[in-house]
This record gives sequence, structure tokens and C-alpha cells, in this order.
Amino acid sequence: MSVTRPTPEQLLDLAESMGMSLSDDDLAFFHAGVNATMMPYDIIDALPDNLPKVTYPRTTGYHPGPEENEFNAWAWKAEVKGAASGPLKGKSVVLKDNICLAGVPMRNGSNILEGYVPNLDATVVTRLLDAGATIKGKAVCEFFCLSGGSHTSQPGPVRNPIRPGYSAGGSSSGSAALVAAGEVDMAMGGDQGGSVRIPAAYSGIYGMKGTHGLVPYTGVMPIESTIDHTGPMTANVADNALMLEVLAGADGLDPRQYDVRVSKYTEALGKGAKGLKVAIVREGFGLDVSEPDVDEKVRAAAEKLAGLGATVDEVSIKMHALGATIWTPIALEGLQFQMMNGNGMGMNWKGLYTTSLLDYVAGWRQRADELSDTLKVSMMVGEYAIRHHRGHYYAKAQNLARGLKAAYDAVLADYDLLLMPTLPMKATKLPEAGGPRGDILARAFEMLPNTSPFNVTGHPAMAIPCGMSDGLPVSMMLIAKDYGESTIYQAASAFEDLGDWKNM
Repeated sequence: MSVTRPTPEQLLDLAESMGMSLSDDDLAFFHAGVNATMMPYDIIDALPDNLPKVTYPRTTGYHPGPEENEFNAWAWKAEVKGAASGPLKGKSVVLKDNICLAGVPMRNGSNILEGYVPNLDATVVTRLLDAGATIKGKAVCEFFCLSGGSHTSQPGPVRNPIRPGYSAGGSSSGSAALVAAGEVDMAMGGDQGGSVRIPAAYSGIYGMKGTHGLVPYTGVMPIESTIDHTGPMTANVADNALMLEVLAGADGLDPRQYDVRVSKYTEALGKGAKGLKVAIVREGFGLDVSEPDVDEKVRAAAEKLAGLGATVDEVSIKMHALGATIWTPIALEGLQFQMMNGNGMGMNWKGLYTTSLLDYVAGWRQRADELSDTLKVSMMVGEYAIRHHRGHYYAKAQNLARGLKAAYDAVLADYDLLLMPTLPMKATKLPEAGGPRGDILARAFEMLPNTSPFNVTGHPAMAIPCGMSDGLPVSMMLIAKDYGESTIYQAASAFEDLGDWKNM
């Protein structure tokens, strides 16, 4: 069976869209040439795809009803049992619903992917199962992961287990809620602007965005390769470090991975904070959207680290204030180029392409009116900047990102860790159905100033609950040098050992 060739009319339209003018003779010439040149496509089409084998048995599972989905956090329930032994034996894990689990439906928070069933396991899935974990299903995430709130997913809002009328954070909303509620031990999240750390902060759990590329992204739906991260979300530091030990390392299939260095992260636990040098970043506090009680609680947490023997100083990194600004063109133009126009995969990189997902994502063009408002705004900005500014600002932002990274690295040359609030605010109320439409956008993007810069620079950063205020969690973020996750875990473990963070 041959691959469909363009008709003369289609070829003429294509030529005109690329600025070419074809005479009738030109059209006949190029039509014959295109038909002949496409013969290799027929051979490629007939060959089997080169995909990893699926090795662990599983059943399709089911979408749980309200009686077993209290916080609307389960996208799908299914059980896949891993190896008979391993470091994660006895641990239950839920996957963010942008991660491929073969044979189990995946929606990525949207009706656009409804009916899609992956035909492969993401690398992180295989590693979890090889380590003995039991995967319990898929967690709700925000519509194509484009929200820091928990209100844009097609199944409806995910409710915060600590205060159900409030946001659980996003875009790994269900992952955080299920861990916080104690329904699973561990969760996989994804993070392009803070989507592991934001829901961890709002929901009072631990979320690690490792160094860019440390955890392979293979088999996870991308947004933009230079800011894509995936990583562990847990109720305690030890589980987080253990999970990262299982997940980390090159797989040879992900172009995000370069010079990957792994450690025995659990060996950092119990070492205490004495001797660590911690820099409080002044520009992470007192923002226009900052809540004073959040700043106060995080500064108190820093004092507790000092009480454990760490050296704690305040420093200024002026460029941090530009971090979210630099992130914006990279994220918005990048997502439009790769995730939307590129059908989730894009081109120009070596590795594993999830072709079945690519085919499904392409269907958004026939259902564009159904996309979320947060995604539509992001797409409009990205497409306008690409068409009318030639991608200039994406390119310039990537150039500026090197300066941003250097600014952090200059301080990290003298300090082990940077410290600031994970988010400048506590969890917000979920937007009311039928309420002001602008609330949807505001609640989706207002919390990004401290998290998004480290997606741009790729530094490891972890959300650590450090207290309660007005009945809601407050979270501090620790940032380390590239591949300095062990240092973060050392400090986080020492802080955790001080006692229940809810009483701080």
C-alpha cells in the first residue's frame, strides 16, 4: 500500500504557502518529481516501528467513579505489578497522565486525546517496574499541562486534600493530591515551569525537579525540550531520594540528556546540615504577588537550617527577577513550535519518537475550539511571535538564559544551596464555575516567578514543606549546582528531622 501523494491542487496550495509561483508546466513537472521522490515513504510505511518491548503484564483498568475519586485526582485506575524484588518493592506509584503506560488510556488532561492508548512504556515506567514498584494508574493533570492551578483539566478541577475548595496546584495536580491524601506512596510529575514543585507546594508534599536531563523524558508527552523535566513527588524525603535513584540516568533515547551524572541519593540522608552554606536569594521574596506570611515562614525555615549548623547568608541575584521573563518566550514559542505545530514531537532530534501519540495530538486542529483558555492564550502568543517576529525573541531568550544560569552559578561557586519560597503564595481558591473568565488565566500563571527560572537554567530544585499558615501549606525551595541533588536531599532530610512541618 502506497503513502498518499499530493494531488496537483494540493501541491499548488503547498507551493503558494511557501511563497512559490508555479506555472502549469511547473506544476506538472514538480507533481511528477514529488511522486517519484516519495517512493521511500512507501517502504518506511511498511516497516514495523522500532519501539521498546512491553514486558510487564497489565489490564486496561477503568475510570473510577466519584465514590472512589474524592479529590477528582484519578484519571484512570489500573494495576501493573513490577519485579518480584527491588528497592521500590511494596511502594505504590501513580503516573501523571502525560506519561505513556502501554495498554492504559492517556488523555493529558484533555478530551483531544480521548481514545488514545499508548503502545509503549515510558523509560521511567520501565525503571519503576524493574525496581519492584506497583503502578496504580494515572493521575489527572491540567489541559496539556498548561496551568499552575488545578482547574483546567477536562475531568474538572482537582481538589486540594488539605482544603478541598482550594487548588492542588498544577500541572501535576492529581499526582500531588493523591500523595497528599495518602492514596499512593509516590507519584511521577512533570515540570516545564514548576509543575512538579507548584502542586507539591500547594499540597504540602516534596517535589524534586532534577537537573535538566537527569531523568529521561522518553515516552512522556513533551512541551518544549529545553525546559522539559519529569521527576518524583512524595510524602517524605527518603522516598523522594529513593525514587530518584531508580529514575535517574541516561537511556540513550532522550536528546535532553547530556553529561548525565547520577549519585546514590539515599546516602545523603541523615548527614545533617552542619557545614552546608546556604544563600537566601533576596529577589525571591517581596514580589508583587508575595504573601507576607509565606516570606516569613520561609525565612523562619532558613533560620532553622542555621540552627542545625548551616551557614546561612542573604545574597542578591538581580537577574533572578528576569528569570520568569526569559522563560516566557522559550515556553510559549517553544510549546507552539514543538507541542502544537509539531504534534507533540517536533523534529531535529535523535531518540525515541512516540509516533502513535504524534498521530493523536495532530487531531487538535479539528477541535481547536475545545482547547483550554490557558493553552489558547499561550498558543496565540507563541504563533504570533513565530510568524511576525521570526522566532527572534525565542532565540534571544535562549541567549539570555546563559547569563541567567551564570548568575546563579556565580553564587553557587561559594554556596552549596540557594533558598527562596517555592511559590510566593499559598494555595488559592478554585475559580468558581461561571465566574470571571480572567480568573482562569490568573490562577494558572500567577505563581511562576520563582519556579520557572530553573526550568530555563536546568538547575535541580526541590519543593520542601516548611509550615502552615491560615490552614494552608507553605513551601521553601532549595536549588543546587547541576547534578547537586544529593546536597538538596541532605539539607531537606535535616530539616524534615526537626519535626512535623505542619506544626512549624
